[in-house]
Amino acid sequence: MARRERTRHLIELGGLVQKAGLVELADDDRATLYGALLDLAARARDESNALALWKRRGKRAFDAEAEAREAP
Repeated sequence: MARRERTRHLIELGGLVQKAGLVELADDDRATLYGALLDLAARARDESNALALWKRRGKRAFDAEAEAREAP
């Protein structure tokens, strides 16, 4: 059961990478994507407000998508 939940979680995270447009930007190059994610992690460690900023931006994007789906 835990393995299935972990697999689902990893698939969802991969979906976010795709949804953000990173796969196309990096031309589906895993080394580029990994490097970008490492850079983001380093920034989050160095900049105290980075996570809060990213969270707000992500929530706004999710909300905008939900509104777009609900609109006729």
